[in-house]
Amino acid sequence: MASHVFLSPEWIAAARALRAEYADSTPAPPIKTRVNIVITDLPDNADESMTDEPMKGHIDTTSGQAVIDEGHVDEPELTMTLDYETARAAFVTRDPEALMAAFFGGKILVEGDATVLMALQGMPIENEDQLKEMYTKLEAMTI
Repeated sequence: MASHVFLSPEWIAAARALRAEYADSTPAPPIKTRVNIVITDLPDNADESMTDEPMKGHIDTTSGQAVIDEGHVDEPELTMTLDYETARAAFVTRDPEALMAAFFGGKILVEGDATVLMALQGMPIENEDQLKEMYTKLEAMTI
């Protein structure tokens, strides 16, 4: 499996393919919501495509699946702003201790209905072995 810089176009394409591979194994989200994400402090020269501008993404669960993709959605219930390393901890390593430290350290800014964030964190774990396998692959492909 090839490795790619986190959030580079190649990484995003590989993450989409991985998500599609495990689509039948992921649990339904506990709520239907739309969350915009702003990722700041992208690393200098980590990838030619990365700029000084923040990256915009979103999580949309209104279809009954958790879709994480580029760009913002209209009328989100919540907007989260976090730095690159915190985003990596949230979406790749899924390190709860790092996320709590980042939240209490002011590295995760939340605008809107914060109960949405708490509900998303409480997603049920079904097919736990397959989810662990997917996240192991995601981490292995991420530089």
